[in-house]
Amino acid sequence: MRPSNIFLLSSAVSCLLFVLGIVDAVYQREERSDLLHQQSKLVADLGLTDLALFTEARYTRHLSLADLHSAFQDHPMALEHFPSGSLVPPPRRLTE
Repeated sequence: MRPSNIFLLSSAVSCLLFVLGIVDAVYQREERSDLLHQQSKLVADLGLTDLALFTEARYTRHLSLADLHSAFQDHPMALEHFPSGSLVPPPRRLTE
């Protein structure tokens, strides 16, 4: 079997698995819509904070509760330690 055939076969299998994953997610969402609604109501009732998107740095865990000076914990000219810091944009008030 030629290397190009192996590549095409593996690409086709990968695409098929990707599509099957999307189809499964659609069915799971339909089946679990009641649970999702209950969890959303619980979050609203308890007044929980926003979703923690990153776990590595304290200033990127909860962006609404971030200490703006903690990014410069070593010194003001320190380079970014964590990759998530480059994904998070600065606050709007600083860019307006």
